[in-house]
Amino acid sequence: MATEVEELVGFLSSPSPQVKKAAVDIVQGLTGSEEGVRSLANHSKALLPSLLHLVGDKKEFEQPALEALVNLSQETALSGELVEVGMIERAMEILGRADICISQLLSMLLVNLTQLDSGVERLLQAGDEKLRGLYLAKLVRLFNISSTENEGKEDPYGHIGSVLVNISRMEIGRKLLLDPKRSLLKIIIRQSDSPSLLRRKGVSGTIRNCCFDETQLSNLLLTSQFLWPALLLPLAGKQVYSKEDTKKMPLELANPLSHERDPEKDPEIRVQAAESLYLIAMQEGGRRGLWSVNGPRILEVGYQDEEDPQVMEGYERLGSLLIHGSGLEEDIK
Repeated sequence: MATEVEELVGFLSSPSPQVKKAAVDIVQGLTGSEEGVRSLANHSKALLPSLLHLVGDKKEFEQPALEALVNLSQETALSGELVEVGMIERAMEILGRADICISQLLSMLLVNLTQLDSGVERLLQAGDEKLRGLYLAKLVRLFNISSTENEGKEDPYGHIGSVLVNISRMEIGRKLLLDPKRSLLKIIIRQSDSPSLLRRKGVSGTIRNCCFDETQLSNLLLTSQFLWPALLLPLAGKQVYSKEDTKKMPLELANPLSHERDPEKDPEIRVQAAESLYLIAMQEGGRRGLWSVNGPRILEVGYQDEEDPQVMEGYERLGSLLIHGSGLEEDIK
Protein backbone atom coordinates (compact mmCIF):
# COMPACT_ATOMS: atom_id res chain seq x y z
CA MET A 1 0.00 0.00 0.00
CA ALA A 2 1.30 3.42 -0.96
CA THR A 3 2.36 5.74 1.85
CA GLU A 4 0.92 9.21 2.25
CA VAL A 5 4.05 10.78 0.77
CA GLU A 6 3.97 8.42 -2.21
CA GLU A 7 0.34 9.36 -2.85
CA LEU A 8 1.22 13.04 -2.50
CA VAL A 9 4.01 12.73 -5.07
CA GLY A 10 1.61 10.95 -7.41
CA PHE A 11 -0.84 13.82 -7.17
CA LEU A 12 1.82 16.19 -8.59
CA SER A 13 1.07 14.62 -11.99
CA SER A 14 -2.71 14.67 -11.59
CA PRO A 15 -4.75 15.82 -14.62
CA SER A 16 -6.91 17.76 -12.20
CA PRO A 17 -5.54 21.32 -11.71
CA GLN A 18 -7.11 21.54 -8.27
CA VAL A 19 -5.52 18.29 -7.08
CA LYS A 20 -2.14 19.18 -8.59
CA LYS A 21 -2.23 22.64 -7.02
CA ALA A 22 -3.08 21.24 -3.59
CA ALA A 23 -0.30 18.65 -3.86
CA VAL A 24 2.44 21.09 -4.88
CA ASP A 25 1.44 23.50 -2.14
CA ILE A 26 1.69 20.72 0.46
CA VAL A 27 5.11 19.68 -0.86
CA GLN A 28 6.29 23.29 -0.76
CA GLY A 29 5.14 23.56 2.84
CA LEU A 30 6.91 20.34 3.84
CA THR A 31 10.22 21.60 2.45
CA GLY A 32 10.15 24.42 4.98
CA SER A 33 11.20 22.10 7.81
CA GLU A 34 14.02 19.59 8.28
CA GLU A 35 11.55 16.84 9.16
CA GLY A 36 9.54 17.54 6.02
CA VAL A 37 12.64 17.48 3.82
CA ARG A 38 13.68 14.14 5.33
CA SER A 39 10.30 12.58 4.64
CA LEU A 40 10.34 13.81 1.05
CA ALA A 41 13.97 12.81 0.49
CA ASN A 42 13.04 9.15 0.94
CA HIS A 43 10.96 9.47 -2.24
CA SER A 44 13.33 11.69 -4.22
CA LYS A 45 13.49 9.37 -7.25
CA ALA A 46 9.84 10.07 -8.00
CA LEU A 47 9.53 13.49 -6.36
CA LEU A 48 12.30 15.42 -8.11
CA PRO A 49 11.31 14.57 -11.70
CA SER A 50 7.70 15.43 -10.84
CA LEU A 51 8.70 18.84 -9.51
CA LEU A 52 10.99 19.36 -12.48
CA HIS A 53 8.04 18.70 -14.78
CA LEU A 54 6.16 21.59 -13.14
CA VAL A 55 8.95 24.06 -13.94
CA GLY A 56 7.66 25.85 -17.00
CA ASP A 57 4.04 25.03 -16.20
CA LYS A 58 1.48 27.68 -15.24
CA LYS A 59 2.79 29.99 -12.54
CA GLU A 60 0.33 28.69 -9.94
CA PHE A 61 2.15 25.34 -10.15
CA GLU A 62 5.61 26.53 -11.16
CA GLN A 63 6.24 28.98 -8.32
CA PRO A 64 5.56 26.60 -5.38
CA ALA A 65 7.46 23.86 -7.24
CA LEU A 66 10.50 26.11 -7.57
CA GLU A 67 10.25 27.23 -3.95
CA ALA A 68 10.28 23.56 -2.96
CA LEU A 69 13.24 22.85 -5.24
CA VAL A 70 15.24 25.75 -3.80
CA ASN A 71 14.68 24.34 -0.30
CA LEU A 72 15.41 20.74 -1.28
CA SER A 73 18.58 21.67 -3.18
CA GLN A 74 20.17 22.92 0.03
CA GLU A 75 20.71 19.22 0.80
CA THR A 76 23.86 18.06 -1.00
CA ALA A 77 22.52 14.62 -1.94
CA LEU A 78 19.28 16.01 -3.34
CA SER A 79 21.18 18.74 -5.16
CA GLY A 80 23.27 16.08 -6.86
CA GLU A 81 20.15 14.20 -7.91
CA LEU A 82 18.66 17.38 -9.36
CA VAL A 83 21.78 17.91 -11.44
CA GLU A 84 21.47 14.36 -12.76
CA VAL A 85 17.80 14.67 -13.74
CA GLY A 86 18.47 17.78 -15.83
CA MET A 87 17.43 20.63 -13.54
CA ILE A 88 20.20 22.93 -14.73
CA GLU A 89 19.26 22.50 -18.37
CA ARG A 90 15.61 23.15 -17.56
CA ALA A 91 16.46 26.26 -15.54
CA MET A 92 18.66 27.67 -18.28
CA GLU A 93 15.98 27.02 -20.88
CA ILE A 94 13.46 29.14 -18.97
CA LEU A 95 15.71 31.78 -17.39
CA GLY A 96 15.48 35.08 -19.22
CA ARG A 97 11.93 34.65 -20.46
CA ALA A 98 10.17 34.17 -17.13
CA ASP A 99 8.76 36.88 -14.88
CA ILE A 100 10.75 38.48 -12.06
CA CYS A 101 9.67 36.08 -9.31
CA ILE A 102 10.33 32.92 -11.35
CA SER A 103 13.67 34.25 -12.63
CA GLN A 104 14.76 35.00 -9.09
CA LEU A 105 13.85 31.49 -7.91
CA LEU A 106 15.64 29.91 -10.87
CA SER A 107 18.76 31.95 -10.06
CA MET A 108 18.62 30.89 -6.41
CA LEU A 109 18.25 27.27 -7.46
CA LEU A 110 21.32 27.56 -9.70
CA VAL A 111 23.29 28.97 -6.76
CA ASN A 112 22.57 25.81 -4.78
CA LEU A 113 23.23 23.41 -7.66
CA THR A 114 26.58 25.00 -8.51
CA GLN A 115 27.85 24.39 -4.99
CA LEU A 116 28.68 20.98 -6.47
CA ASP A 117 31.47 20.45 -8.99
CA SER A 118 29.09 18.34 -11.04
CA GLY A 119 26.65 21.24 -11.12
CA VAL A 120 29.34 23.65 -12.34
CA GLU A 121 30.46 21.19 -15.03
CA ARG A 122 26.88 20.71 -16.21
CA LEU A 123 26.24 24.46 -16.29
CA LEU A 124 29.45 25.07 -18.24
CA GLN A 125 28.55 22.22 -20.63
CA ALA A 126 32.07 20.95 -20.04
CA GLY A 127 31.49 17.68 -21.86
CA ASP A 128 30.45 19.30 -25.16
CA GLU A 129 33.20 21.27 -26.87
CA LYS A 130 30.80 22.94 -29.30
CA LEU A 131 28.36 24.11 -26.61
CA ARG A 132 30.88 24.76 -23.83
CA GLY A 133 30.31 28.16 -22.23
CA LEU A 134 27.00 28.85 -23.97
CA TYR A 135 24.96 28.82 -20.76
CA LEU A 136 27.66 30.88 -19.05
CA ALA A 137 27.46 33.57 -21.73
CA LYS A 138 23.70 33.71 -21.22
CA LEU A 139 24.11 34.09 -17.45
CA VAL A 140 26.60 36.92 -17.87
CA ARG A 141 24.30 38.68 -20.32
CA LEU A 142 21.39 38.48 -17.89
CA PHE A 143 23.59 39.57 -14.97
CA ASN A 144 24.54 42.65 -16.95
CA ILE A 145 20.90 43.75 -16.99
CA SER A 146 21.09 46.49 -14.39
CA SER A 147 19.15 46.11 -11.17
CA THR A 148 18.03 49.73 -11.59
CA GLU A 149 15.89 48.62 -14.52
CA ASN A 150 13.65 46.94 -11.94
CA GLU A 151 13.79 49.76 -9.42
CA GLY A 152 11.29 49.26 -6.64
CA LYS A 153 10.97 45.56 -7.51
CA GLU A 154 12.90 42.41 -6.69
CA ASP A 155 16.10 41.96 -8.69
CA PRO A 156 15.52 38.88 -10.89
CA TYR A 157 19.18 38.29 -11.71
CA GLY A 158 21.14 39.48 -8.67
CA HIS A 159 21.74 35.91 -7.45
CA ILE A 160 23.58 35.14 -10.69
CA GLY A 161 26.54 36.88 -9.07
CA SER A 162 26.72 34.04 -6.54
CA VAL A 163 26.49 31.49 -9.37
CA LEU A 164 29.49 33.18 -11.02
CA VAL A 165 31.44 32.96 -7.76
CA ASN A 166 30.73 29.22 -7.66
CA ILE A 167 31.73 28.78 -11.29
CA SER A 168 35.02 30.65 -10.80
CA ARG A 169 36.05 28.19 -8.07
CA MET A 170 36.87 25.68 -10.79
CA GLU A 171 39.70 25.94 -13.30
CA ILE A 172 37.42 25.39 -16.29
CA GLY A 173 35.19 28.20 -15.06
CA ARG A 174 38.10 30.63 -14.68
CA LYS A 175 39.41 29.69 -18.11
CA LEU A 176 36.08 30.51 -19.75
CA LEU A 177 35.61 33.73 -17.78
CA LEU A 178 39.11 34.94 -18.66
CA ASP A 179 39.04 33.91 -22.32
CA PRO A 180 39.86 37.16 -24.20
CA LYS A 181 37.62 36.16 -27.11
CA ARG A 182 34.61 35.94 -24.80
CA SER A 183 35.33 39.04 -22.63
CA LEU A 184 32.96 37.68 -19.97
CA LEU A 185 34.84 38.97 -16.93
CA LYS A 186 34.95 42.46 -18.41
CA ILE A 187 31.16 42.40 -18.70
CA ILE A 188 30.78 41.09 -15.14
CA ILE A 189 33.03 43.78 -13.69
CA ARG A 190 30.68 46.48 -14.99
CA GLN A 191 28.37 45.57 -12.13
CA SER A 192 31.03 46.40 -9.51
CA ASP A 193 29.41 49.77 -8.78
CA SER A 194 25.86 48.41 -8.71
CA PRO A 195 23.60 49.72 -5.92
CA SER A 196 22.87 46.05 -5.17
CA LEU A 197 25.12 44.61 -2.46
CA LEU A 198 24.34 41.10 -3.72
CA ARG A 199 25.64 42.00 -7.17
CA ARG A 200 28.75 43.76 -5.85
CA LYS A 201 29.60 40.73 -3.70
CA GLY A 202 29.17 38.49 -6.73
CA VAL A 203 31.59 40.62 -8.73
CA SER A 204 34.21 40.88 -5.98
CA GLY A 205 34.09 37.15 -5.23
CA THR A 206 34.38 36.23 -8.90
CA ILE A 207 37.36 38.52 -9.44
CA ARG A 208 39.06 37.15 -6.34
CA ASN A 209 38.69 33.56 -7.51
CA CYS A 210 40.02 34.46 -10.96
CA CYS A 211 43.09 36.02 -9.34
CA PHE A 212 44.08 32.63 -7.92
CA ASP A 213 44.92 31.38 -11.42
CA GLU A 214 48.52 32.51 -11.90
CA THR A 215 48.60 31.26 -15.50
CA GLN A 216 45.80 33.67 -16.46
CA LEU A 217 47.35 36.94 -15.21
CA SER A 218 47.92 38.33 -18.70
CA ASN A 219 44.28 37.68 -19.63
CA LEU A 220 43.15 39.18 -16.32
CA LEU A 221 45.13 42.36 -16.95
CA LEU A 222 43.49 42.73 -20.37
CA THR A 223 40.46 43.90 -18.37
CA SER A 224 42.55 46.50 -16.49
CA GLN A 225 40.42 49.45 -17.60
CA PHE A 226 37.59 47.93 -15.54
CA LEU A 227 39.62 45.80 -13.14
CA TRP A 228 41.60 48.53 -11.36
CA PRO A 229 38.51 50.65 -10.52
CA ALA A 230 36.65 47.55 -9.32
CA LEU A 231 39.47 46.66 -6.92
CA LEU A 232 40.91 50.05 -5.94
CA LEU A 233 37.79 52.20 -5.50
CA PRO A 234 36.42 50.04 -2.63
CA LEU A 235 39.77 50.59 -0.86
CA ALA A 236 40.11 54.29 -1.71
CA GLY A 237 38.35 55.63 1.39
CA LYS A 238 36.13 58.70 1.27
CA GLN A 239 38.63 61.51 0.82
CA VAL A 240 38.76 63.70 -2.29
CA TYR A 241 42.15 63.14 -3.88
CA SER A 242 44.47 65.97 -4.89
CA LYS A 243 45.28 66.84 -8.50
CA GLU A 244 48.84 65.77 -7.75
CA ASP A 245 47.56 62.27 -7.00
CA THR A 246 44.96 61.98 -9.76
CA LYS A 247 47.20 63.18 -12.59
CA LYS A 248 49.11 59.92 -12.20
CA MET A 249 45.93 57.85 -12.59
CA PRO A 250 43.85 56.80 -15.61
CA LEU A 251 40.57 58.68 -16.02
CA GLU A 252 38.49 55.76 -14.76
CA LEU A 253 40.18 56.22 -11.36
CA ALA A 254 40.95 59.94 -11.44
CA ASN A 255 37.39 61.04 -12.16
CA PRO A 256 35.60 59.34 -9.24
CA LEU A 257 38.45 60.08 -6.81
CA SER A 258 38.35 63.80 -7.66
CA HIS A 259 34.86 64.15 -6.17
CA GLU A 260 32.93 63.30 -3.03
CA ARG A 261 31.53 59.78 -3.25
CA ASP A 262 29.91 57.07 -1.18
CA PRO A 263 32.60 54.67 0.07
CA GLU A 264 32.12 50.91 -0.07
CA LYS A 265 30.43 50.08 3.24
CA ASP A 266 30.66 46.29 3.08
CA PRO A 267 33.86 45.03 4.74
CA GLU A 268 33.70 41.66 2.96
CA ILE A 269 34.00 43.40 -0.41
CA ARG A 270 36.92 45.49 0.84
CA VAL A 271 38.66 42.37 2.17
CA GLN A 272 38.18 40.57 -1.14
CA ALA A 273 39.48 43.60 -3.07
CA ALA A 274 42.65 43.63 -0.93
CA GLU A 275 43.09 39.87 -1.37
CA SER A 276 42.65 40.17 -5.14
CA LEU A 277 45.22 42.94 -5.37
CA TYR A 278 47.64 40.92 -3.26
CA LEU A 279 47.32 37.91 -5.56
CA ILE A 280 47.84 40.14 -8.61
CA ALA A 281 50.82 41.91 -7.03
CA MET A 282 52.54 38.61 -6.28
CA GLN A 283 53.54 38.57 -9.95
CA GLU A 284 55.82 41.16 -11.50
CA GLY A 285 53.38 42.12 -14.24
CA GLY A 286 50.67 42.69 -11.66
CA ARG A 287 52.91 44.89 -9.50
CA ARG A 288 53.90 46.95 -12.51
CA GLY A 289 50.26 47.44 -13.42
CA LEU A 290 49.35 48.52 -9.91
CA TRP A 291 52.17 51.03 -9.69
CA SER A 292 51.33 52.39 -13.14
CA VAL A 293 47.88 53.55 -11.96
CA ASN A 294 49.21 55.06 -8.71
CA GLY A 295 47.63 52.19 -6.79
CA PRO A 296 49.96 52.42 -3.77
CA ARG A 297 48.90 56.03 -3.19
CA ILE A 298 45.24 55.00 -3.26
CA LEU A 299 45.93 52.30 -0.71
CA GLU A 300 47.85 54.74 1.47
CA VAL A 301 45.00 57.24 1.55
CA GLY A 302 42.31 54.58 1.93
CA TYR A 303 44.11 53.00 4.87
CA GLN A 304 43.76 56.27 6.80
CA ASP A 305 39.95 55.95 6.72
CA GLU A 306 39.75 52.21 7.40
CA GLU A 307 38.46 51.00 10.77
CA ASP A 308 37.78 47.31 10.19
CA PRO A 309 40.67 45.20 11.59
CA GLN A 310 40.43 42.49 8.93
CA VAL A 311 40.45 45.02 6.10
CA MET A 312 43.35 46.88 7.71
CA GLU A 313 45.28 43.62 7.81
CA GLY A 314 44.64 43.26 4.07
CA TYR A 315 46.02 46.77 3.41
CA GLU A 316 49.11 46.06 5.51
CA ARG A 317 49.83 42.73 3.86
CA LEU A 318 49.47 44.25 0.41
CA GLY A 319 51.50 47.32 1.33
CA SER A 320 54.35 45.17 2.58
CA LEU A 321 54.39 43.23 -0.67
CA LEU A 322 54.45 46.40 -2.77
CA ILE A 323 57.22 48.02 -0.74
CA HIS A 324 59.45 44.99 -0.46
CA GLY A 325 58.29 43.01 -3.48
CA SER A 326 60.69 44.03 -6.19
CA GLY A 327 61.63 47.70 -6.13
CA LEU A 328 59.45 48.26 -9.18
CA GLU A 329 58.31 51.63 -7.89
CA GLU A 330 61.75 53.03 -8.54
CA ASP A 331 61.70 51.79 -12.13
CA ILE A 332 58.31 53.38 -12.82
CA LYS A 333 59.11 56.67 -11.15
